[in-house]
Amino acid sequence: MAALSKNEIHEKLRKMPEWSHAGKSLHKKFMFNSFMPAIAFVNKVAEVAETLGHHPDITINYSQVGISLSTHSEGGVTEKDFELAGKIDAIPGQ
Repeated sequence: MAALSKNEIHEKLRKMPEWSHAGKSLHKKFMFNSFMPAIAFVNKVAEVAETLGHHPDITINYSQVGISLSTHSEGGVTEKDFELAGKIDAIPGQ
């Protein structure tokens, strides 16, 4: 699966305005009321990612979770990243 061009990425991001593109990754921050809901969300993301066999970079800062998506083997953003982003957005409670 080939990396998408910047134009292709920006076109797809029109449907996902809370996500951004920087460097070779898609990025989004999720805010929660406290630490435990943030961790519960990360666990749900992990389940979805494992099912797809495509794993994000995740940062946790108390009640804030950062997700970065990139297909390292392709050196950039691919359809796999957009598929995972859509599934992450569909996780309830975020």
